[in-house]
Amino acid sequence: MEKVALFAFNGEPMCFVHVLLNALDMKEKGIDVKMIIEGAAVKLIPDFSSASSPLKPLFNSAFGLDLIDGICMACSHKMGTQEAAKALGLRLLSDMSGHPSITRYRNEGYEILTF
Repeated sequence: MEKVALFAFNGEPMCFVHVLLNALDMKEKGIDVKMIIEGAAVKLIPDFSSASSPLKPLFNSAFGLDLIDGICMACSHKMGTQEAAKALGLRLLSDMSGHPSITRYRNEGYEILTF
């Protein structure tokens, strides 16, 4: 089975929408896909639970399908979104000096795509 890890670094909502859409599309097409929310993208976490956010429905779909592997512990702490992430049930990833390790995903056979 093809495996893809989508690392979302960009904090622009319209860019993040495309990460969500691609993750859902890949899953629908039988690809083992994982999303990792990193860098400036962690600032979007409060939008995932906001009723007025266009990100909420797509996030809920991706989360419900277990496509979101987790978020960067260090970046979410720095951006002040760690508590919001915990409230949503998002896993904190910290295996590389407080950040998610791309190498770990490569070693598990995932193709790495960054956004």
